[in-house]
Amino acid sequence: MTDASRLAQAFLPAFGQADLSNCEREQIHLAGSIQPHGALLVVSEPGLEVVQASANCAAFLGCDHLRPGVTLAEISSELDARIRPFLDDQLDAVPAALRCVAGPSGMACDVLVHRPAGGGLVIEFEPAAEAVDFARQVETALQRLLGTYTLQALCDEAARVFRAVTGYDRVMIYRFDEDGHGEVYSEQRRLELEPYLGNRYPASDIPQIARRLYERNRVRVLIDINYTPVPIEPRLSPLTGAELDMSMCVLRSSSPIHVQYLRNMGVAATMVASIMVGGRLWGLVSCHHYVPRFAAFETRAVCEMLAEALGTRIAALESFVQGQAEIAVRRLEQRMIEAISRKGDWRTALFEATDALLSPVGAAGAALLFEGQVQSVGEVPGTVELREIGRWLDSQPRMPVAAINALGLREPSLARLTPVASGLIAASISTAPGEYLLWFRPERKRTVTWGGDPTKPVVVGNSPSDLSPRRSFAQWRQLVEGTGDPWTPRDLTAARMIGETVTDVVLQFRSVRMLIVQDQMDLVRGQVLASDLPVLICDAAGTIQLTNSAFERLLPEAARPIPRQMTDLIRCLTDDELIQRRLRDLLGNLRSWRGEVRLKQGEGEDDGLALLVRADPVFSAPDRVLGFVFLFNDLTRRKEADAARRRFQEDIVAGHRPRAGRHSSHEDLVFRTLLAAVVENAQLAALEITDGVEPERMPVLLESVRASVARTAEVLEVLIGHAQYLSSKRP
Repeated sequence: MTDASRLAQAFLPAFGQADLSNCEREQIHLAGSIQPHGALLVVSEPGLEVVQASANCAAFLGCDHLRPGVTLAEISSELDARIRPFLDDQLDAVPAALRCVAGPSGMACDVLVHRPAGGGLVIEFEPAAEAVDFARQVETALQRLLGTYTLQALCDEAARVFRAVTGYDRVMIYRFDEDGHGEVYSEQRRLELEPYLGNRYPASDIPQIARRLYERNRVRVLIDINYTPVPIEPRLSPLTGAELDMSMCVLRSSSPIHVQYLRNMGVAATMVASIMVGGRLWGLVSCHHYVPRFAAFETRAVCEMLAEALGTRIAALESFVQGQAEIAVRRLEQRMIEAISRKGDWRTALFEATDALLSPVGAAGAALLFEGQVQSVGEVPGTVELREIGRWLDSQPRMPVAAINALGLREPSLARLTPVASGLIAASISTAPGEYLLWFRPERKRTVTWGGDPTKPVVVGNSPSDLSPRRSFAQWRQLVEGTGDPWTPRDLTAARMIGETVTDVVLQFRSVRMLIVQDQMDLVRGQVLASDLPVLICDAAGTIQLTNSAFERLLPEAARPIPRQMTDLIRCLTDDELIQRRLRDLLGNLRSWRGEVRLKQGEGEDDGLALLVRADPVFSAPDRVLGFVFLFNDLTRRKEADAARRRFQEDIVAGHRPRAGRHSSHEDLVFRTLLAAVVENAQLAALEITDGVEPERMPVLLESVRASVARTAEVLEVLIGHAQYLSSKRP
């Protein structure tokens, strides 16, 4: 450890030394102790010599000669022989698991092995539990999860599945919002227990350091909150000179503050599984029991696999919903483009499609401020107030989309608009002042139910130092006024997509005006030239009249200066014969052109820069065309995303096969059958992700799904290997 690291840690509360003023920074991964139902050893590599041990390890293993320097072979030749084959494995994300007689005591143990930061091996021992038919459990549970088609139904089914698998008194699907607060989104419980469904809990209940650990160690158990921690000896590792990093230890002691929190809730035992979506902690499967309860390795492994499948399914459903919104936006765009071509304006099409404008954003009303005019639909402020909002937005830092949940609190001069306009999304549709597309939500006076008073997270005892987490978890209701329903990331994405579409249409509309109204050429020319969207305008004969710098930057040096005729410009494109036919169809038959072209980037190159072209005729009358507007979009990111999808489809099955010689033919069949269900879930998620997600986000989400399958396959192989050994020992 460097001096800087030591200095930084000096200001962080050690495990068990934090209070409620600094528990956010408590070093909970440096617990230095374990729960007493198991035992722990740390051994060096490659000699497998003991360097640290829990104080109960000698008694647990029945080994009276356990001390630093003793080898695993001296403790148990069987244990040594079983662990050595794993020395070449990575063992940092998913521990190896095996069952064996671990020492002279003759006790059958489930053994977990992982490699912590700093090196060496951590070996954890738990009493062996009765084997479960995990293959049937996993296969049945996966089919039940795959059979749901809404987020609520999925989480409700997941809560039922996890309670059936684990047997805990209460199972909650706990979802985090953008501020880190949690909500009990679904719940299954014993009927006599108080319901927690719908309760919210403040972000402070789960410190950030704990959330980071949930991302690494996906299943965490506490067997009995009244346990006495067993220390690890010596406290500092001889291998590193620092405390043992116990992030991946299943036996790791829980923070005393967390234990007190659970005690105040009346909970005696817990198991928590992480729900990861798109590489982030989406929520938790939180299991509570009201008497001590042991969760064996096989049960925990099944829960980890199901939590991974749940996260993948959530990603698929969220992507599908976003994809539906994108389809609605594209239909809206087409109607506006057609309105420009046939009627010379696009605003009527925008406001005729009320549902397409409001539903994707979940707004009660919308308004367009454009060229000094105001148009609106639904529940919105009056025209004077809308103009006032536009002027206020002009005074704020400019951004493509701005979202406000409490307009009156943000700008007191607009507080009178709270009943109809508490929530506001503003999308800038041009570089001109005062031109915005606005969405509104009314004030919603609502009662938020918290699991206990969030304003009183601390209970003070007889002295100022006697602090405890809040003791009352009775429902505490808070009246919220002056705000609208929060805008979700999906709402903001839909608003951004519609705003970008309107921005494109505005640019095209103004390009049309340039052809129609010559005396406004300078104004429109400036706005077209300033646009970041590549644009080209030609007259009815195909003579190029205007290009902007964004378009010119696309062209290679060999294509400059820009030709005067579209037919000459096409020589810069690959497959120019096909493009010539498309151009003749556009110029001669006045048919709009939507398609992909490739712009040559140099001599001898087969591939060029992929562009999406949108070309439309501009009519001054039904039978008279003035010219054509070409808009281009760079498809590089879309191509990269498509490549990621192809790699995903090619690699996902081939990349996750059991290593030869590890399993019998029966276990190999079980592995392949269960992995097929996992892969089916992943491929369905990949299909829905690629159909619904923005191109730049697609590779990240596909990689998240691929990583989830890889982790699930690894857990499954460990689980089957464990079961294979167990079955071999049966009489």
